[in-house]
Amino acid sequence: METVPERALGERLLKKVNKAAHEYDLIGDGDRIVVAVSGGGDGLSLLQLLQKRQRSVPEKVDLVAVHVYDDAGPDERFHKDLETWFQASGVEYAFEPLEVPADEPRPLSCFRCAWHRRKALFLTADRLNCNKVAFGHHADDVAETALLNLFYSGRLESMEPRVEFFGGKITVIRPLVYVPKEELTRFAQASGFPSPPPRCPNSLTSRRARMQAILQELERDHPGARSNLLRALRRAKKMEPG
Repeated sequence: METVPERALGERLLKKVNKAAHEYDLIGDGDRIVVAVSGGGDGLSLLQLLQKRQRSVPEKVDLVAVHVYDDAGPDERFHKDLETWFQASGVEYAFEPLEVPADEPRPLSCFRCAWHRRKALFLTADRLNCNKVAFGHHADDVAETALLNLFYSGRLESMEPRVEFFGGKITVIRPLVYVPKEELTRFAQASGFPSPPPRCPNSLTSRRARMQAILQELERDHPGARSNLLRALRRAKKMEPG
């Protein structure tokens, strides 16, 4: 049963999801959406918020939770707990293997791992007749990606809330772009999600982890730094020709 703190926070986050959905035309009547669930709180929060949205809007939208597990095989304990949670929530779901060619160098780089996981999600979406794939990328992810591109590529750009692939056959959407990580963490804690699988060893030493540390330090010294960066991104986007 939903607790009072969870309900109140969920309503606040849902307003931000609805704002993103409206501004970027993320969700429409008849959509069938794969929701990427890695097992952490972000993907599960996104799934739960989209389920809340299903119950409050007139559009008919189907959700399919998809978990892509490591090519070494699923974590049996986590797999069982996650499947139990999916069943209790009444959502359609699928578990898909991460298929990596045998001759690809190991360990996988962060880029290649993400590439293979996205490929698995796209193939699953196509097989299940889904036209959209929703990722749980939040406002902090958007800001961190902007710093990555700025520092390593000299470009002021980041994740787009909506991107079409394969001639529009599949569209990637990010309904949490206005939701800070801190709020998602509180929501996940209040929701009692299954314990996540072990973290990737690279998650603490990657370039993204460095950007996360920089952003946290900036926020400590200058509260609102993340919001200013996101505003700068939106202004830069509006100034682009065409």
